[in-house]
Amino acid sequence: MILKETYTLSNGIEIPKLGLGTWFIPDQNAAQAVKDAVEIGYRHIDTAQAYGNEAGVGEGIRACGVNREDLFVTTKLAAEVKSYKEAVESIDTSLKTMGLDYLDLMIIHSPYPWTEFRGPDPYFEGNREAWRALEEAYEAGKLRAIGLSNFEKADIDNILESCSVKPMVNQILAHISNTPKELIQYSQEKGMLVEAYSPFGHGEILKNGEIAEMAKKYGVSVPRLCIRYTLQLDLLPLPKTAKPDHMKDNADVDFAISEEDMERLKNMERIEDYGEASVFPVYQ
Repeated sequence: MILKETYTLSNGIEIPKLGLGTWFIPDQNAAQAVKDAVEIGYRHIDTAQAYGNEAGVGEGIRACGVNREDLFVTTKLAAEVKSYKEAVESIDTSLKTMGLDYLDLMIIHSPYPWTEFRGPDPYFEGNREAWRALEEAYEAGKLRAIGLSNFEKADIDNILESCSVKPMVNQILAHISNTPKELIQYSQEKGMLVEAYSPFGHGEILKNGEIAEMAKKYGVSVPRLCIRYTLQLDLLPLPKTAKPDHMKDNADVDFAISEEDMERLKNMERIEDYGEASVFPVYQ
């Protein structure tokens, strides 16, 4: 059962193979979503400073009835934090907001501030400073693992050239019809586990008839096919939902996609327009 399976990060820490994403879950609803997920069997919860629901997620973690050490909790350093001092303060603020003594994973949400996403300034120095703050929090035991999100090759290299602790994770947009193979391979070669956010392509995949037909072939829902796809690429999917029935469905992935169908899915026409979710970097 996928909810009992784990990957092992480069520092030896085990991380559950399926996580609950909490993007767009309001703070007042986050605690209940976490409690529902944990009751179903989830042990991995992913949030971020930018989501505005760290307090609710922390409340859910504390109230879920499962020992803290049996849960894996991730948050993300806001994309705008590009100085050592700000990063130190932000790490401590997340711990205080969530009411937790430590976090299992904290990652830099983006190499760029969202308002300047992929702009001319690569923010190399700012990312190195933020990383130094994460390293110190890691060495102090505040964080059990540290990593990156939305980092491309040049951004990764910038960290690797100066770090004392190598990133353990790169969380990126990866799903059927948008699988950045080179970035995935490069991240994995550098010792990072690749996490896949928005495995349903911000809902756009649910509109694809060809994918729906393949899901029907396997007797599963489209979301289950999407999650299984990322798992077979050795990625860690983070589907977002506050609905318990969806949480259960997303975890029911004990089937295998054939090699032939995996190749079809890898090479499907890329989604270029995510509609209202086209601003995904702002939160994911």
